Amino acid sequence: MGKYGREMVKAALVFPGQGAQRVGMGKDLADRFPAACEIFEAVDDALGVSLSHLMWEGPEEELTLTHNAQPAILAHSVAVHAVVRPVLDPQAGAGHSLGEYSAYTAADSLSVADAARLVRRRGELMLEAGRSRAGTMAAVLGLSTQSVEAACRDASINGQVAVPANINAPDQTVISGDPGAVSRAGERCRELGAKRVLPLKVSGAFHSPLMEPARQGLERELDRTDFLDPAFPIVANARAAAVCDRESALGLLREQLTAPVQWVRCMQQISASTGKQTAFVELGPGKVLAGLLKKILPGVRAVSLGEADDVVAYMEEAA
Repeated sequence: MGKYGREMVKAALVFPGQGAQRVGMGKDLADRFPAACEIFEAVDDALGVSLSHLMWEGPEEELTLTHNAQPAILAHSVAVHAVVRPVLDPQAGAGHSLGEYSAYTAADSLSVADAARLVRRRGELMLEAGRSRAGTMAAVLGLSTQSVEAACRDASINGQVAVPANINAPDQTVISGDPGAVSRAGERCRELGAKRVLPLKVSGAFHSPLMEPARQGLERELDRTDFLDPAFPIVANARAAAVCDRESALGLLREQLTAPVQWVRCMQQISASTGKQTAFVELGPGKVLAGLLKKILPGVRAVSLGEADDVVAYMEEAA
């Protein structure tokens, strides 16, 4: 039973990554739920700026900057979790890229303040790495992961690299690396039968070897951040392995910036370890992860909670 006498919902918690941000995000939550309002205030205090004002009023161009988008999405995700936490019995969790920090915050490994400062710095480091060595990313749709991997190998020549960065679904992979290599890999993917290759508006080659300077800087930040064992297993992006202790978590977070997001394997791992009675709950802006889940695990139960009305309905159903 939950703290309010409700039956707890066995859930696998999943948290979105960068790209889910939008102007107005989270305002309805702050207006209706004191627990959510407290999270936004804690993030503002930790960063020393009114990130919530930027989230709710824009401008969009500023919100989209990596070092703003990342703490904004974390704040929204953790605010939703603070509201629905009393009815949840988490069996496992995972987050897509930056969302992994939201997952560890929900699992009480990180305080809200420490998580906000950490992802703000993570965004700054990623932006700096992108400026020091230009990189880009592109989404490949309608082609198997194996074919995308082969295209990237063929395109990585003359010191330029292209690698799978986000393995989002069996037929959806994001590639990352030097602009020339990514362009060549995209062309090869089209030759192999990809339905579409879509360039992404990003400030660098995330989850590729080009992020090595950011990884080194983030490692120093992680070393001086208070971090506890997670209260429930977190399935880490880099290895799709369930993490239950602090040292493993920190090691895989260090690895994450230059390693691919193994999202397909992460979801398969959670499903295999938690069973069919566990529902997936996406916490934060947008519904991207629930959509991917339907491709990865057809027939899976998944719900997205980001808007206040959705949260109210979910809480009433769980009552």
